[in-house]
Amino acid sequence: MIIIALSAVILPLILLGILNMPATKGMSISALIVLLEGFFIWKMPFKVLLASIFQSIHKSLPILWILFGALMMLNMLQHTRAIDRINSGFHSLSADMRLQVILVAFLFGGLIEGVSGFGTPAMVTAPLMIALGFSPMAAVTLALVADSTPASFGAVGTPLTVGLSNVSEKADFLNAIGRQITQLDLFSGVFMPLILIFMLTFLFGKKDGHNLKDWLVLVPWTLFIGIVYSLSALLISFTISYEFVSILAPFITIIIAIITIKLKFLLPKTVFEHPWTTSTKEIKTTTNSMSLLTAWAPYIFVILLLLATRTIMPLKNFLVNNINLSWKNILGFAQINSDWEFLYSPGTLLTIAVLFGLLIQAKTLKSFLPTAKKVVFSMKSTALALIVTLIMVQIFTNSELNLAKLPSMPVYIAQIISKYLSSIWIIIAPFLGQLGSFVTGSTTVSTLTFGQIQADIATNAQVNKELVLAAQLIGAAAGNMICVHNIVSVSSVVGLSGQEGNILRKTVLPALLYGLLVGIVGFIFTLFM
Repeated sequence: MIIIALSAVILPLILLGILNMPATKGMSISALIVLLEGFFIWKMPFKVLLASIFQSIHKSLPILWILFGALMMLNMLQHTRAIDRINSGFHSLSADMRLQVILVAFLFGGLIEGVSGFGTPAMVTAPLMIALGFSPMAAVTLALVADSTPASFGAVGTPLTVGLSNVSEKADFLNAIGRQITQLDLFSGVFMPLILIFMLTFLFGKKDGHNLKDWLVLVPWTLFIGIVYSLSALLISFTISYEFVSILAPFITIIIAIITIKLKFLLPKTVFEHPWTTSTKEIKTTTNSMSLLTAWAPYIFVILLLLATRTIMPLKNFLVNNINLSWKNILGFAQINSDWEFLYSPGTLLTIAVLFGLLIQAKTLKSFLPTAKKVVFSMKSTALALIVTLIMVQIFTNSELNLAKLPSMPVYIAQIISKYLSSIWIIIAPFLGQLGSFVTGSTTVSTLTFGQIQADIATNAQVNKELVLAAQLIGAAAGNMICVHNIVSVSSVVGLSGQEGNILRKTVLPALLYGLLVGIVGFIFTLFM
C-alpha cells in the first residue's frame, strides 16, 4: 500500500529522471496511473476524480498566466534591446559568470521570491541569465536551485502565515518558527551560494581540469555572501517580523555584494583580469543609448507593484475581491477549490509592467498584441504538461475523499514513515517537506499538508516542535528545485520543453544535500535543547 501511495513521487522520478521522457508523456502516464489507483485502491468516487480534474485545469490557468507575463517580459526586453543594456550593465560590474549567478539567480531571484512567490523567480531570472551568456540548461538549473533558501518565507511570509494555519495562527508562534528557520539556515542555507558556484563550474564549466581551482578561489567571497544573507535574515526575523525576511535579506545582500565587487573585497584579481566564462559571446559594451535605469525600469516597476499589493492592505483587499476568478466547492466538494485572484496575480502585474516597459522604452504599444499572440501559441505543450501534472497532484492531495476509509495518500505516507523513524525525526522532517513540494509545487501547500503531522510527531518524539516545523519549511523550500511543474514552467520559458528529466537529474542532488544539511544541523540543535 505504501508503494501505491508513493507512486505520485516514484513515477515522475522513474519516467522523467531515469527514462528521460518529456513531461507531456511522462506526467500523462503518471497521472493516469495515480487516477486508476485512486479509483480502484483508495476507492475515490468518480465525482471526486472528476472534480479533481476540473480543479487541475483551473489551477493551471493562474500558473500559465504568470508564465505568459514572464514570457512577455522577456520578449519586450528583447524587442526594445533593453536586455542588451542590462547585459552590458552586468558586464561593466563584472563579466565573471560566477559572480553573475549569485547576483541574478540567488539575490535578484530571492527578491522576486520575497514579493511574488508562485514559482515566478526562476521564470524571471533564467531568461536574464541566458542574455548574460549562460546556456539554457545552466540558466534553468541554477535558477531552480537558487529559488530555495528564500522560499522558506516565500511571498511576504505566506508559507508560515498560510502553511502553518492548521497548526497555529498566533503571531508569536509564527515569529518563533521564523526565528528558528533563520537559525537553522545560519548553518545550512549559508552554503547555498557556494553550492551554486560549484554546480556552475563543475556541471557547466569547461572540462579543462581547472574546475576545482575555479571554484576554490571564490570560496571566501561566496561564504561571505552566504553569511551576510543568513545574518540579515536572522536579524530581521528577531527585530522586525518573519513576513519581511525574504524581501529585506536579499535586498540588503544585493547592495553589499555590489559594494564588495566594486571594492574587489575577498575576490581574486583573475575575476577582473580574466573573468571566468563559458559564453562564446564577445564581451563588449553595447552601443545602446538607453540608460541602465530605463532598461531595468520594468523589473523595478513590477517589484514595486508586487510589494505595494502585498503590504498595503486596502489595495490588497481591492485586488483580491475584484475580478476574482476563483472556483470554490467544485462539484459540491467543500475541500476542492482553486484560487485565481486575477488582479492580485503576479501574471497580471507582470503584464502591466510589460505595458509600462513598452511605453518608456519603445514609446509605443504596437508590438504588444502580435507578441502576445506568438507567446500564447508557444505555450501549448507547456499547458498540456502542466495540466496532466496537476491532475496527478490534485488526485494525490484529494485522496482523503474516499470510500476505503483510508487517510489521504500524503498523510498515509507520513504516518508510515513516522511509525518507524520517529527516533530520528528531526533528520527526516526536511525530506518530508521536500516530498510535499516535489508533488504539489508549493512550500505553502507542502506545509499545509504536513504541518500538523510534523507537529504531532515532534510532540510524540519529544522533539522541539518549532525546530521540526522550521525543518519542514526549509525542506519544502528546497523542494522547489525538483518540483515537476516548476521545471515544466521554467524550461518552457527558455525553449527546453522535453528536457525536464535532464533538469530533474541535475537538481535532485543539491535538493537532497540541502535537506541533509538541515537535518544534521537540526539534530545538533536537539542535543542542546
